Amino acid sequence: MKKLVKDKTQPIDPAREKRKKTIVAIICLFAIIAFFTVFAIPMGLANTINTLMNTAFDLLLNTVFYIMALAVIAGALSELMSEFGVVELINRILSPLMKPLFGMPGASALGIVTTYLSDNPAILTLASDNKFRRFFKAYQVPALTNLGTSFGMGLIVTSFMLAFSKQLGGGVIWAALCGNFGTVVGAIVSTRLMLMFMKRQFDKDEPAVFEPEVENNYGRAEKPRGPLHVLNALMDGGKKGVDLGLAIIPGVLIICSIVMMLTKGAPEGGVYTGGAYEGIGALPWLAEKINFLLKPLFGFASNEALGVPVTALGSAGAALPMIREIVIDSVSSGIAVKAVLNDIAVFTAICMCWSGYLSTHVSMMDALHCNRFTGKAILCHTIGGLCAGIAAHWLFQLVALICKL
Repeated sequence: MKKLVKDKTQPIDPAREKRKKTIVAIICLFAIIAFFTVFAIPMGLANTINTLMNTAFDLLLNTVFYIMALAVIAGALSELMSEFGVVELINRILSPLMKPLFGMPGASALGIVTTYLSDNPAILTLASDNKFRRFFKAYQVPALTNLGTSFGMGLIVTSFMLAFSKQLGGGVIWAALCGNFGTVVGAIVSTRLMLMFMKRQFDKDEPAVFEPEVENNYGRAEKPRGPLHVLNALMDGGKKGVDLGLAIIPGVLIICSIVMMLTKGAPEGGVYTGGAYEGIGALPWLAEKINFLLKPLFGFASNEALGVPVTALGSAGAALPMIREIVIDSVSSGIAVKAVLNDIAVFTAICMCWSGYLSTHVSMMDALHCNRFTGKAILCHTIGGLCAGIAAHWLFQLVALICKL
């Protein structure tokens, strides 16, 4: 029996459309009022607005530019490695592991490397190339979103964590490594779950749908032409770092400012002044209520740590300044170094594995022409990120026991 299809050629009723727009506008207005009311009741409206602006300004000056500097250095290093064939070498080393671990062709190892050195959407450049897609079956293509996102901004996140060695000592290296291994666990869970769903949607032997041939010379290292070639590679990579640093500004200033106001409490004395980093302490209150669940899973040293995974859902770049604040506050308040290092491991795993997947999955799945599977991809990746954090926590506990950190 044929399904009845709604006739889309019928004329649109202007009055009905106008009513819809009016209703949407009213709902939006009430949502904005409700948002500011939540903060204005304890803080006052003037203090709420001033705190929001001052927090965003402080994040811009003291955090965004710091992250941009790291992104420039990391971008220059990744471009140099690409130009001289190091990326291709890593790809050949990782390829034999892909099938048994991820259930993906060996070529997908190149996707891991590229996203680790840059960001989630980098894998789309490869997916548009027939020379890359010919290794895949149709059911494996949607899982590229989960695989690539799991390692997005990996080099930047890891570099950011290693910068805490001044405050926490050499144990930061072990914590960052545990976080990276936790990310691998999360990526395996996310990718395997996605493949399990996709096998029900496609014929197992159906080849990937090829797009028109796209010329792609990625990973083809040119012959070095002396110091000038090195300099050009460094400059090109640095420019990409600047672009990435600029791209994270909206996420940091908008998402992180709001999360910080939900995380931080009243200043000393309990009187709000409208200064930066004042808030209502909602997330620590929530973390305290579910601490019986968070402690065995992630082992967070402070209730404020819950804000990091919440922020990483939308932007890993926005979560980094929160980590910096939490680590500094934890050290100054006398929390044991081992507990702070455990947080570093969990933060590394979650920030890498999730890396803002709620804001990138939709566009990435659309680019792969797999929009109808976006919900499944998000569900699988949510589970994968939680597994990454749990794995990083328990792996660090094992390493700390062996190495006596």
